Amino acid sequence: MNTPSEAAVLAAADNIIRAFADTDTDAYFAGFASDATFIFHPEAARLDSREAYEQIWASWLEAGWRVTSCTSTDRLVQAFPGGAVFSHTVATSIDSNDGPDSYVERESIIFRADEDGSLTAIHEHLSTTPETEAAAS
Repeated sequence: MNTPSEAAVLAAADNIIRAFADTDTDAYFAGFASDATFIFHPEAARLDSREAYEQIWASWLEAGWRVTSCTSTDRLVQAFPGGAVFSHTVATSIDSNDGPDSYVERESIIFRADEDGSLTAIHEHLSTTPETEAAAS
């Protein structure tokens, strides 16, 4: 079973982050397996497929949503036989029909190492940062 290199994991994560920053729907979702799951703190429930997330994404786009910047810091790769966990802090700015907004969150993406050596994201988890939670109270 293949253990991916840190460089390969960072490259796969960067492809997803870059596509997100560009609001490039096709490139963004190409990084995720069809059966990938997603846990996003603003959503009421886990999304149990890429298709479920794609539907929410489409509704955001219909509401005028787009990413204007996305910066990844505090990056950590934890590789293991068959995959890896990538975690980071992500600062995102968006624009929508409601106006601009910015937020800082923590995110983990779990990658599966495929037979051909490529990496596919199978789970994404987004959470608030302690500073964000403190500011909200």
